[in-house]
Amino acid sequence: MPNCFKKTLFALASALSFVSFLLIVIAMGTQKWMTGKILCKTGADLVNATDPELVKFIGDIYYGLFRGGKIRQCGLGGRRSKFTIFPHLVKKLNAGLHVMILIFLCAAISFALVSFGFCILNAIKVPYRAIKGPAGICLWNLLAGGFTALAVTSFIAAVKLHRLTERIANFQENVFQFVILEEQYESSIWLCVASATSHVVNLLLIAISGVRFPEFKTKTEEATVTAEDIMY
Repeated sequence: MPNCFKKTLFALASALSFVSFLLIVIAMGTQKWMTGKILCKTGADLVNATDPELVKFIGDIYYGLFRGGKIRQCGLGGRRSKFTIFPHLVKKLNAGLHVMILIFLCAAISFALVSFGFCILNAIKVPYRAIKGPAGICLWNLLAGGFTALAVTSFIAAVKLHRLTERIANFQENVFQFVILEEQYESSIWLCVASATSHVVNLLLIAISGVRFPEFKTKTEEATVTAEDIMY
C-alpha cells in the first residue's frame, strides 16, 4: 500500500487528469476558438468609403471546430448567418489539417482518461508492473499533453499559414469579398492550453512522489538490566 503522502499526490494527479479531460471536451463543443473583424471590401470599394464610413462595412465572425457564425455588414445593415464546418465548408479549408486537429484532441482525451485511471490505481495500491506505476502515468501524461499541444499548434498554423478565417468568411460568397481586419484567439483554445499545462503539473507530481524523504526516528531508551532485576 502507498503511504499517505503518495496517496495524496496520486489523488491530486487523478483530479488534474479528469479536469484535463473535461477542458478538452468543453473546448471541442464550443464555437469560440477564434473571433475577428471582417471588412466587406466589395461594398466599401463600390461607394469609395472613407475611414469614417468604413464602420458600416465592418462585421464580425466567430467559429470553432464544428460550427460558427458571422455578421455581414455590406452597407445595408447587419445580416447574421451561421455555418457548419462539416460536411461542405471543410472542403474549402485544409481538410487534412482540420481532421488532424480533431484526431489529436480525441487522442488527448483518451490518454487523459487512461492517466486518470492509472492514478486512481496507484493511489489504492502499488502495481506490480512498471507500465501501471509512475512510469506508465508519466507516459500517458506525456502523450496527452503532447497531443493537446499538437492540436493547438496545428490550429494556429491553419489560421496563420492557411488563412482559415478568410476562407471561412468568404464561404458561399459569390458577390461580396471579405478581408480580415483582426483576429483573436478565444477561450476555447486557452482551455486546451490549460489542459496541456495540467499534464505538465502531473509530471511534476509524479516526480515528487518518487523522491525518498529521510525518515526521522526517535531514540528509544536503552533497557538497563541490574542485579535486582535478575533476582526477580
